[in-house]
Amino acid sequence: MTSALAKHAHYFADFQSLVHGRGACAPSWLQSLREDAWVKFNATGFPTSRRGNERWKYTNVGPIAKVNFGVTSQPPAVDGLKALVPDYKIDGSTVYDLVFVDGHYSPELSSPSHDSNGVIASSLVTATNDSNSVLESQVGHYACLDEDGFVALNTAFLNDGAYVHVVDGYPESLVVRLTYLTTNGVTAKVTHPRTLVVAGRNTDVTVVECYTGPQETSYLTNAVTEISVGEGANVGHYRLLLEGNKAFHVGVSRVSQKKDSSFNSASFALGTALARNDMEVLLDDSGAYCELNGLYLTADNQHIDNLISIDHAQPNCTSRLNYKGILDGKSKAVFGGEVMVRRQAQKSDAEQTDKNLVLSKLAEVDSKPSLLIYADDVKCSHGATAGHIDEDTLFYLRSRGLDLGAASRMLIHAFASEIIDTVKLEPLKDYLDTLFTAAIPDKSLTFGSAK
Repeated sequence: MTSALAKHAHYFADFQSLVHGRGACAPSWLQSLREDAWVKFNATGFPTSRRGNERWKYTNVGPIAKVNFGVTSQPPAVDGLKALVPDYKIDGSTVYDLVFVDGHYSPELSSPSHDSNGVIASSLVTATNDSNSVLESQVGHYACLDEDGFVALNTAFLNDGAYVHVVDGYPESLVVRLTYLTTNGVTAKVTHPRTLVVAGRNTDVTVVECYTGPQETSYLTNAVTEISVGEGANVGHYRLLLEGNKAFHVGVSRVSQKKDSSFNSASFALGTALARNDMEVLLDDSGAYCELNGLYLTADNQHIDNLISIDHAQPNCTSRLNYKGILDGKSKAVFGGEVMVRRQAQKSDAEQTDKNLVLSKLAEVDSKPSLLIYADDVKCSHGATAGHIDEDTLFYLRSRGLDLGAASRMLIHAFASEIIDTVKLEPLKDYLDTLFTAAIPDKSLTFGSAK
């Protein structure tokens, strides 16, 4: 019989409301998955930063564990919410928009697809009601319950979210924009967004995940994304973390790639009190290629943790990992990058870099890139740097007539542009460039007089 420890009582009450309320009509496989997930979460709870727990060594989730975040059982009215959804027009591709408000699919703000010719871009509720066999075989297949309490908790509350399925050989290029929006509330909210993307053989799809919410409200987003990249498929993936300054965000992404597939992902983070981006990519057949880029800007007391893993499980695969951080105030960043090359994965080619621009003496970055190589015919490299704005370059720009603030902003923008320029959707690239340019701090007082 399902039960709960006292410290998880408020989550258990919401869990019971789900399974006996709006989630009661779910198919039996989903109900069983939820039950198993709750048992796992109830037994393990949230991870701790204790000695020996390397995955959480530098990130303390105590501020999350001590708050009684509650699930919103009913979707709010959508009046006025459209203005909060990121708006950039994409031409030349078939575009579908799925918007979720406080964890609930919003048909009024969305433009879904249930194309009988081979494209599904819809809510999970709709897909599960259709007795979809793909869902049964794929949901929970990549993000396992044993990983940590956040995955288990998300799965226990699995009800709504995004489902994208492109069948083998679909000829058109697609863009699917997913927006997970949290609204203001009297009490602290939690949402558990779930995303499943299945790209069939020789397909081309781009998925943009955007998480956003109010600036001065404390809330938790606990997201899980699973992506299956079929043979010869090309998947572009962008993850926009635009949560409020008092928000907590834990995101887990799991990707599996087949033969000759390509997965290009870029993560962008602004805001949040505490954020975690946990991504693992499995290169599960020969010829697979993945490129993972990331850019974040932190200030004040913000904390961001990027844990990125690439598993070369088969031969002749290539990976590129490049993350950049800009830190100001008393903020802290953590980067854990791991590339594993298994014994059978000969002819692997992997590069990993982490670069950080530290703008304040009180900011801190903990970077730990690593290579685990069990094959002998490979080409692998890694590196990490952290430093301040180069004073000689700053002096050179000032000698050309720029004031100290303008010169520093130009150098910071140039540092960030390498990642922004990897975005292949031009309207999205312009949108991100505008956001990060506006967020660049004015360092004219901090740096003082140039030499």
